[in-house]
Amino acid sequence: MRPIPTLKISVSGVRGVVGDSLTPEMVSRFAQALGTYVGGGRVVIGRDPRTSGEMVRQAVVAGLVSSGCRVSDLGVCPTPTVQLLVRELGASGGIAITASHNPPEWNALKFVGGDGLFLSAARGRELLDIYHQGDYVKAPGAAQRPPDQIPDAVDRHVRAVVSGIGRLPEGAPPLKAVVDPGGGAASVAAPRLVAALGAAVEAIHTTADGHFPRPAEPVVENLGALRDAVRAHGADVGFAQDMDGDRLAIVDAAGQPIGEELTLVLAAEQVLAHTPGPITTNVATTDAVEAMASRYGVAVNRTRVGEANVAEGMRHAGAVIGGEGNGGVLYPKVNFGRDSLVGMALVLHRLAETGRSVADLAAPYDAYRVVKILRPCPIDRARVLLEKARELWAEHSPDLLDGVKVRLPEGWFIIRPSNTEPVVRVIAEAPTEDAARGLAEQAWTLAAETLDSPGQA
Repeated sequence: MRPIPTLKISVSGVRGVVGDSLTPEMVSRFAQALGTYVGGGRVVIGRDPRTSGEMVRQAVVAGLVSSGCRVSDLGVCPTPTVQLLVRELGASGGIAITASHNPPEWNALKFVGGDGLFLSAARGRELLDIYHQGDYVKAPGAAQRPPDQIPDAVDRHVRAVVSGIGRLPEGAPPLKAVVDPGGGAASVAAPRLVAALGAAVEAIHTTADGHFPRPAEPVVENLGALRDAVRAHGADVGFAQDMDGDRLAIVDAAGQPIGEELTLVLAAEQVLAHTPGPITTNVATTDAVEAMASRYGVAVNRTRVGEANVAEGMRHAGAVIGGEGNGGVLYPKVNFGRDSLVGMALVLHRLAETGRSVADLAAPYDAYRVVKILRPCPIDRARVLLEKARELWAEHSPDLLDGVKVRLPEGWFIIRPSNTEPVVRVIAEAPTEDAARGLAEQAWTLAAETLDSPGQA
């Protein structure tokens, strides 16, 4: 197997290993490209607390200012805060400096349009064209200005969530939550939001110094400390976020994770209980979404994987809520981007309004078990693997919207290359975790045989 590259440039942005493939020069050029693309004006920036964040921030500022942009710097804040402030400030665009779920040695730039949404595939290609051509706007020195600092960005985000969703209803049973932002960008925002909603809050892992106390992804194997804290404090619910605060995982009162796939299901059920309407999610998200939506008689629309694709699909369908099975919730009433703070607020309201426990709310979806595996795979070899997968399961009429998705009597699986890492992801769903894992492993084994076959790329 050839070495896995440490740089990924795509319409989703650019990410790489700092000190290896991601350099200040490259970062500055991408910022110049965005400044040229948006035609100057105000650009909002914010970052997660990675130790490389300040270096990357300075390179971003240099590129934006040199292309004639006025920079509004939010400091360390969740990615959805950047998206929200782009709209609130009427900015031309934004850059979130974060590698999200990648390990600490990585960093990245995520590009936001003036509508507060990440750039769509078409807009991302236009930005990449500018970057590769290198024909950037160059503002004269007299027109360049230092960044504006926006010190209350997190407070503005919290206020927007509380204003859009409301405080917990008076007279409802009191709730206590434990939050685990993982030392990431939501370390201030998460406990502040829970308190502002009217619930008691305990917090762990809130030192945002770039030395993450747990791995970045809020998946089951990384939630041991949260599970212990929920039990120790007698909390009703535990919330975990990734490093840029756009994804949310939930733990019940017994300290049991319910799986990040159900974050969207529980949040969406709260919305549909008040305003029934279409839901949009991606092709790799649990079928539990349809099971829940059917009780409210609403349609579920599926898109390609990726926040920009889901947001675009939501607009087209007029969806009242959307999201992805990685714990991402998009609620356009507050923020048209994956926002863990929105997800927390909706779930807390669901608990308060129904008087039911997290375990009780999740119980109807117990037969929807999702397992996700990933395997290192450069993009050229991933193309070969997908071609093989299409041939292997052609008789099952696979869904080719994004990767190869196959439905079998025992469940479904999807094989697709990641948008953010040089890996192939295999996701499977079945009535039990063992069955889902077996389905995912078998699908990978069959499809990956081609990678070692003579004559293949």
